[in-house]
Parts: sequence; structure tokens; C-alpha cells
Amino acid sequence: MSSKPSTTTDATAGAESTVQATPGTIQATPGTITLETPIKRGDQTIESVSLRKPAAGELRGVALADLLRLDVAALITLLPRITSPSLTAQDVQKLDLVDLSALGGEVLGFFLSKAERANLQ
Repeated sequence: MSSKPSTTTDATAGAESTVQATPGTIQATPGTITLETPIKRGDQTIESVSLRKPAAGELRGVALADLLRLDVAALITLLPRITSPSLTAQDVQKLDLVDLSALGGEVLGFFLSKAERANLQ
């Protein structure tokens, strides 16, 4: 396990990986996105964000069709519920477009069955 500077929050801290990721792409750890433009909150810098598959209750107030269309308002509602470290709606609103689309692409992946994901790879 490698140590990180105290000003950096890395959602994959403690996870070992030999695969290097390009910013804005999915890393070796499923559901983890390295941000092209890190998020700064005071002294904290968020360089990567992990997403977990939402439960049905976390989709409350969000139309599935809106998520499938990558509607920005739907992503602003959903991402704070499923990200680690937890992003705020304001964080999501300030995301670089490349980072927002990468996170949205990961959300779309949650709608695929195991067989569909295997066919994509």
C-alpha cells in the first residue's frame, strides 16, 4: 500500500494495481474514474472517484430514461448518492466535460447485463 500526500483523496487508496490509467478513463478497479481535472475542496484534492451500482431507492426522483440519455440534471442528482469520495451536487456541476462524460459512461454500464458487458470487452 502506497502512501499519498494528506491533501490528496484517492478513492482507490489501499487498492494495488499495476495498470496505469489515462485521465478521464476507467481504471483497472471497476467503477473508478481518474479525473482529468481534479476537484479542489479547500485543502482537499480529489483525483479519482469510485462509483458503485445504485440500489433502486437511490434512483428515486430520477427517470431511468434521463440517465440513459446522460441527462446532466439526472447525473447531478444521482452521482452524489453513489460516488466515493462523496461528490456534492456543486462538485458535479463544476466537473470538466470529459470527467462528467466518463462518470456518465460508468453509470450507463450499470444498465448492462453481465453478458452484455462481456460482449463489449
